[in-house]
Amino acid sequence: MTRRKRGLSMEERTLWETVARTVDPLRPADAVAEPEPEPVPLPVVVEAPKVPSLPVKGKRPEPPARPPLHPIERRTLSRVARGTVGIDGRIDLHGLTQDDAHRTLRGFLIQAQARGAKLVLVITGKGRPETRDEIGERGILRRRVPQWLAEPALRTIVIGFEEAHRTHGGGGALYVRIRKRREAGP
Repeated sequence: MTRRKRGLSMEERTLWETVARTVDPLRPADAVAEPEPEPVPLPVVVEAPKVPSLPVKGKRPEPPARPPLHPIERRTLSRVARGTVGIDGRIDLHGLTQDDAHRTLRGFLIQAQARGAKLVLVITGKGRPETRDEIGERGILRRRVPQWLAEPALRTIVIGFEEAHRTHGGGGALYVRIRKRREAGP
């Protein structure tokens, strides 16, 4: 049985690009030179007059750190693709504007968490080939939804997300793991 290579997820692709930018080549002569970014003019900073500081009785406690995102385990992904693990909810964001899609997605995830859902499918679509943005990519929701899922505001709901299997939409859909809802204390 031969194994097919899987593509990199968005998170893995971002990580790879970050690592690739920070390493030194073993043979500098063979390295591909990247164009240097144009220098950005620094803003002029005007110092405000000093105001005597008032004594502070106590510092505000820092808000609790948001839980980190975790990738969905390979075993879980294969079970979902085979149908042995069910999808607890689906939402299709086709045809929505960014604002509507963001608002709808947030509401859907909050409701899914309240229902006790563990895994949901978010369908973004792949975008139409004739509609490309300024960098030549298509599918604005396809790119924006992962960014929204990684926002601190949704970290209390989302454990992690991965691109869906082709049977569930492939690059035009995401599996999203939902965090258990914490009950308020007595």
